[in-house]
Amino acid sequence: MKDLTTRFFRDESGATAIEYGLIISLIFLAIVTALTAFGNHSSGVFNTAMNAIRAAMG
Repeated sequence: MKDLTTRFFRDESGATAIEYGLIISLIFLAIVTALTAFGNHSSGVFNTAMNAIRAAMG
């Protein structure tokens, strides 16, 4: 039993997958934060452009 627990604590095969998962989650969090921060500004830009197109069409 001692040999089994020693092997379990020395096994690092799943560590890489966990690290990749953490990196992906941090990238996703950064993207969501950036979209939230710039969402209101870009929405105003698109609304202004749409209003200009509607005014030009009549």
